[in-house]
Amino acid sequence: MTIPTEMTYVDLPSPGGAENMVLARGPLPQLRPGEIMIRVEAFGVNRPDILQRKGDYPPPPGASPILGLEVAGEVVDLGEGASGFAVGDKVCALANGGGYAEFCAVPATQALAWPQGYDAVKAAALPETFFTVWANVFDMAGLKAGETILVHGGSSGIGTTAIQLARALGAEVFATASSAAKCTACETLGAKRAINYREEDFKAVVLEATGGRGVDLILDMVGGRYFGRNLASLAKDGRLSIIGFLGGARVEDANIAAILTKRLHVMGSALRPRTAEEKQAIRDGLAARVWPLLEAGDVAPVVHAVLPMEEIADAHRLMEEGDHIGKIVMRIVRD
Repeated sequence: MTIPTEMTYVDLPSPGGAENMVLARGPLPQLRPGEIMIRVEAFGVNRPDILQRKGDYPPPPGASPILGLEVAGEVVDLGEGASGFAVGDKVCALANGGGYAEFCAVPATQALAWPQGYDAVKAAALPETFFTVWANVFDMAGLKAGETILVHGGSSGIGTTAIQLARALGAEVFATASSAAKCTACETLGAKRAINYREEDFKAVVLEATGGRGVDLILDMVGGRYFGRNLASLAKDGRLSIIGFLGGARVEDANIAAILTKRLHVMGSALRPRTAEEKQAIRDGLAARVWPLLEAGDVAPVVHAVLPMEEIADAHRLMEEGDHIGKIVMRIVRD
């Protein structure tokens, strides 16, 4: 195809509400060495996009100021030294920014071929959540078959991914969610027990279900408000993996003695600031261990809604309302 000189993208003239995002026209991104140019067919909406839109999560140095961290589409050009893909390949990729656009330049080392049988929408729902879960649950926290995990926010994009991957790789899963419908969705995806945190104390439920032992790992996106109960819910040598602060970043009145007496490990990470080499290692792990599960149908992204790019403000509002189960994906409709 002939690559145009301009593209449509979602512009954010100033931080603020969802209404601040507008469609605009501008030049395509410049390919850097090692990058591929993707003609975007669909892209995912993620919690970091909301934070960036509000001005609370600036892009790292050198990254595109355009929002968007995951895309799916067709490779149309390769930068110097880019390898592993050819023009015409269908790929999905973790972007360092710039995903809310008709064209996106990403490092080839952060891209993967669409799983067999996938379309653009399903492929676009993969990178951000699967990179995050693989890095935090399996690489850093080392979840193994036969262990137990508690996934907070089980109905979110991250949560639905973590439940399925943990179950598929042999772990027993507990999850928290905010409604009966969300709890049912978590259990359908493979959670042994989903806990409605508005009605039950997850610590009490977990301890009762494990005979007082606790779980081996907790994946937490809530943060400060859950810290004390998370420590109490962990088994000896348990691990707490923190990936967000939806419940605040400060901890008050928490008894940290359990960290010593139970030899607990508290860890955390953010995906976007990781180095290119670290992201490539995550990509390689997904290709080897997770893509076969996707192609076999043992694991699949949960897509809550698909909207045209023109409705990006509605998509952000939908995410902020918190009633969705799984991913929100935007489709680029061309004439």
